[in-house]
Amino acid sequence: MSEQGGPESRLRAVEAALEAIGTTSDARQTCRELALFLVHGLCDAAAVDLADPGAGAGRAAVAGAAELLEGPAPDLPSSVRALDQGHPLRAWTVPAAGAAVHLVAVPLIGRDEVHGRLVAARRHAGFGDHELATLHFAVRLASMHLGYALRLAAMEESAFELQRALVAEPGRPHPNLEIASRYLPLGGRAVVGGDWFETVRLHFGRTLLVVGDVMGHGLDAAVDMNAYRAVLREIASTDLAPHRVLRQMDAMSAADESRRPATCLLVRVDPARGTAVYASAGHLPPVVFDRDGAGEVLDVPVGPPLGTGVGGYEALARPIAAGQTLLLYTDGLVERRGEDMDVSLARLTALPVRGGTPLAEVVDAVCDGLDVRHAEDDVAVVAARLHPRPPHHADGDAGAAGRPG
Repeated sequence: MSEQGGPESRLRAVEAALEAIGTTSDARQTCRELALFLVHGLCDAAAVDLADPGAGAGRAAVAGAAELLEGPAPDLPSSVRALDQGHPLRAWTVPAAGAAVHLVAVPLIGRDEVHGRLVAARRHAGFGDHELATLHFAVRLASMHLGYALRLAAMEESAFELQRALVAEPGRPHPNLEIASRYLPLGGRAVVGGDWFETVRLHFGRTLLVVGDVMGHGLDAAVDMNAYRAVLREIASTDLAPHRVLRQMDAMSAADESRRPATCLLVRVDPARGTAVYASAGHLPPVVFDRDGAGEVLDVPVGPPLGTGVGGYEALARPIAAGQTLLLYTDGLVERRGEDMDVSLARLTALPVRGGTPLAEVVDAVCDGLDVRHAEDDVAVVAARLHPRPPHHADGDAGAAGRPG
């Protein structure tokens, strides 16, 4: 390779780097793009090593004649302070049969952090001034994108851990109600959304089941999800009817302009009376499977999402019997691009969910039957079924007579 100089060639190199490096928010892909860019016009081999464990410390990318990169290289700096600020680049030559191999190592630095190191090698002549300038520009560009990717990954990890902790510990229902649940983030560990579910014990052996979905993804959605959940617990403890719970949640959320809107479905299950009262804030309808497996989508009146301040929520009371299975879910379970929602719901109600099937197996069957591995959004599923108990097991609650409706 010959030395390339002049303003025009330098400009072309900068434009090529800007187009080739940083096309995604994936750290390891950025490393591959940096290595490939350099091999295509500047050197015979390039490798990128990452220092951040969050992105997978170690060699992240290699391009070109990898054998030229064999042998010891300068240690990766542990911090910006460990760098020789006057000479951050290290160059050395390795004797080889036919021609020496010239190598350079450059740290990838961003926001006072060392993200990793680039090692580049070429045969015959060493790197000229213009080539080193291009190499430095490409490394700085990649470092900027790496910093963004690593910060995004850290934010997503925080959101995932927050949501996993919150969703993994819903309240316990009364013993007269069985539940099973599942939360599946998009892609296993992709950007987390605001899907959540909850159970709240009420007086007289009743349980409030909740499933909700905050609009959007990421840490902000997970934080808002936690806020909605906290508000729900506070309001539900007053034993209001489900539609009145939604009314108060909507008013409180609308007062906070930073709060994202959310859909929510509430179901108050009363095993002693054999009734369930439903109320919806823009959420998809629940499904009830009879003992023999026949599924029905319940026509619950749908009010606006929470946080709009519009209100207008209504309740629907329906009987619920032993052996029936109630299923609540978020839209990631059923929504598929290009498919009508009626088709999706019909596929759900056609699943073989029978009254004697353990609820954990019901949730598995629902997730497998709707192929949640290819879902386009987070998925939360809650299955519930009455669990008859002898009269002397009343958990200290009052009897049916005189209880509020």
